[in-house]
Amino acid sequence: MEDNLGIMLIRLGDVDLIGSKQTFVALRKIKGVSYSFANAVCIIADISKHKKIGALTEAELKKIDDIIRNPSRYNIKPFLFNRQKDIETGENRHLISSELKLTAEFDIKRMKMIKSYKGIRHSLGQPVRGQRTKAHFRKGSALGVKKKPGVKKGKV
Repeated sequence: MEDNLGIMLIRLGDVDLIGSKQTFVALRKIKGVSYSFANAVCIIADISKHKKIGALTEAELKKIDDIIRNPSRYNIKPFLFNRQKDIETGENRHLISSELKLTAEFDIKRMKMIKSYKGIRHSLGQPVRGQRTKAHFRKGSALGVKKKPGVKKGKV
């Protein structure tokens, strides 16, 4: 009982979603939409999260898109947002796709500019969140042992 939902593509949140996926699984393919946020969107839109996204009506898709772009209008709790207490505006925001990527880049540039610890670690290409560096994060430097030419294995 296969219908044409598998080849159908749905454009939502600047991403093409496969129509045969369940709604909450497909929503997670949008950059910036987590499992919890996708679940909340399905509940607020009053759509079964197991319904195929290709089977949704145009009105339901518009409602989902509006909820994802303006979650505070639909009383979604701020702890689900991916940008709480924004530095420039001080408000809780939820960013998706290219907005999220650009904002993250600007945050890193700002940290580098003010020379915070995290900014310095970013500029050096080192891990930022306190990981140990003895065994990992060794890309880009000389690794291993360099042998002198003409020296054979086993002879001193």
